[in-house]
Amino acid sequence: MIKIEGEGLVLVEVDGLTKVFKNIRAVDNLSFRVEEGEIYGLLGENGAGKTTTLRMLATMLKPTNGTAIINGRDLIKEPEEIRKEVGILFGGESGLYDRLTARENILYFAELHDMDKKEANKKIDILARKFDMMEFIDRLAAKLSKGMKQKVAILRSIIHDPKVMLFDEPTSGLDVGSVREVHDFIRFCKEEGKTIIFSSHSMSEVEKLCDKIGIIHKGKLIEEGTIEGLKEKYKTDNLEELFMELVGEKIEV
Repeated sequence: MIKIEGEGLVLVEVDGLTKVFKNIRAVDNLSFRVEEGEIYGLLGENGAGKTTTLRMLATMLKPTNGTAIINGRDLIKEPEEIRKEVGILFGGESGLYDRLTARENILYFAELHDMDKKEANKKIDILARKFDMMEFIDRLAAKLSKGMKQKVAILRSIIHDPKVMLFDEPTSGLDVGSVREVHDFIRFCKEEGKTIIFSSHSMSEVEKLCDKIGIIHKGKLIEEGTIEGLKEKYKTDNLEELFMELVGEKIEV
């Protein structure tokens, strides 16, 4: 953790993060800071490097160059410790085991983090009540709807009480009600004091949730700041127009 004069406590510092796949630079010398309790939005078109960045921060991919410091831990030197500091919620498939119940899926993940089973069960009950899941918490994952599965993935991501949450387009493919529940969960994480990095290509989502944004194009960070600050800088009230001016191409919204 880094305390910078005039700023809050920096919980995530990304320094020159780079990932090359067969001579293609998916992420190119990326650097940014995220303060404690802040929601930092990575905004970019599909293929801009958002998912690759988050997968590196989650230790799922090894960087080609660069590193990141997450809650005082070095991404390259201490990957196992980093895994204890982060919670991950990716969009698309939830990755649940169909033959396990919702509770068993969450418990399995808790045990991977060396949590006491009794304490983990208590926490599951508390969170399941909060997120209105008691009706299906002991139901097989195979019998859950997509929205229910997303809720299980939400609990799985937070059960070990991580300091940092990584959200990679978590509302992808969800209906309106499920999208709202994910947004509520992200706000809940902020209220709990967690530091959040949230990727999206949805302008409305970013404007609704993020304290600060970084705009990524072809793996590079081309601009960052508060949304209001960027609108003022580029003399526009429309985030989509601002984005298009910077990247020079349309995106799917």
